[in-house]
Formats: sequence, C-alpha cells, structure tokens
Amino acid sequence: MKKLYYSIGEVSEITEIEPHVLRYWETIFDDLTPRKNKAGNRTYKEGDITLVLKLKKLIQEQKYSTAGAKKIIEGEEPDPNTEAPKPLSADVQKDLKEVKLFLEKLKEKL
Repeated sequence: MKKLYYSIGEVSEITEIEPHVLRYWETIFDDLTPRKNKAGNRTYKEGDITLVLKLKKLIQEQKYSTAGAKKIIEGEEPDPNTEAPKPLSADVQKDLKEVKLFLEKLKEKL
C-alpha cells in the first residue's frame, strides 16, 4: 500500500539523493515545496518524489545545471550555449581512449 506522505529520509532512500541536496533543491525549485507537519518535519507526496526523480535525471544524468533544469521544469528551453554538458576530466578521457584501443585490438582479433 502506498503512503500519502514520506519523510525526507524515506525520499532520500527512494531517490538516492542526500537529504541536504533535497533541502538545497527546495530553495531553487519553486515546484518542490514539501509541507511540514506539526513537528516541523518535511512531508513529501508522490508528486514531490516524481519531481525529485526528474531533477535527478536532468542534473546528474543529463548534466544540466540547476538553472538549466529549472528552465526545463518551468517549460522553457535551456540556452544551448550555456547548458552544454560538462566536459570529461582528463583521467576519464584517458580511460576512454584506453578502452577504445582495447576494443579496436579485440575487433582485429575477431
């Protein structure tokens, strides 16, 4: 049975987003406004969790900035000049080159 409300700890566990990040996102994204109960604890609804998962995809997977993600959430198109994916680090680029060389050698053997 689904719950009506979830605590910040439960949302953190479900979405794999740390509570401090959830609290930070609340300050940026107007649509993410969990209510607080009488004790002052945040209570998230299913819609809040859905929004958090969408933000996670935009920010962590698609590499948008929070400003770019906010534009998308608000229905605007992000500026492609300022919202390009973050460049890969030198170590990651080196690792990718090594993998590519390995795959090319493997392909030759096959």
